[in-house]
Amino acid sequence: MTEDNTSGGTSSPGGEPDGTGGTDRSGGTGGFGDGADGTGSADETGGSGAHPRKQRSFWKELPLLIGIALILALLIKTFLVQAFSIPSESMMNTLKKGDRVLVDKLTPWFGSEPERGEVVVFHDPGGWLETAQTPAPNAIQKFLSFIGLMPSAEEKDLIKRVIAVGGDTVSCKAGGKVVLNGKELDETAYLFPGSVPCQDSFGPIKVPQDRIWVMGDNRQNSLDSRFHQELPGGGTVAEDQVVGRAVLVVWPVTRWATLPVPDVFDQPGLDQALPAAAGFAGALPLVLWRRKKRAARHTAE
Repeated sequence: MTEDNTSGGTSSPGGEPDGTGGTDRSGGTGGFGDGADGTGSADETGGSGAHPRKQRSFWKELPLLIGIALILALLIKTFLVQAFSIPSESMMNTLKKGDRVLVDKLTPWFGSEPERGEVVVFHDPGGWLETAQTPAPNAIQKFLSFIGLMPSAEEKDLIKRVIAVGGDTVSCKAGGKVVLNGKELDETAYLFPGSVPCQDSFGPIKVPQDRIWVMGDNRQNSLDSRFHQELPGGGTVAEDQVVGRAVLVVWPVTRWATLPVPDVFDQPGLDQALPAAAGFAGALPLVLWRRKKRAARHTAE
């Protein structure tokens, strides 16, 4: 019988049953082993006779660990968050040149759309950065950018604040405040100190559906939607060009901060235009029906 047999009432080649349900160990083979002292104790390997598995050396496991780490970094960059570097002063003082921000790329996968007041990173819609020069990255920079451990040095991306979304109407008179859906925006909380909301007049502009109107916080030093109205889209940016929302300043450590939506974009009235029209459209049939019913009652009288 094999040596891992622990059931009773079975004889071994070297002995007969002892009548107690066990196996006679007087022969050469016992239930758990054949120790040299004849007691049948198990050996150090648990009775299998095999040598203990030799632990793989750290240096042999290191390439596997690095590979797993790189795959995880690539997945995080693709689906979760990505680091971006601020290349200009167009978003001061909210963001300064050289800051590193983390951009949320996860929520758009679940249908999240850009909202008013958010700071977003988006691809060049076409023609916005045609004169911008980007330094040629070396091989290491390309690799680190590919896995998301370093901001991309090749892609021409921009970062601005969303002022209006599809369906909104936005305008501004030179030296005055930005007007969104008939409401003036008090932007002092995030505009660069001394910056006026707009130095030149624009609008009113009706933002097409699935597009956004963006502006920099440093209005006198930001080539944003205002300056690209002659391009396709009239200065607006398609939502599918948005990489994600910037949510956190992570570098330098002295500037760690979140990037919340300013309270001014929560003021009542910004969303009233569409609900009012929808309410009117819904109420009109009811009003006509009541008028018709009242006329019929008078006729019957």
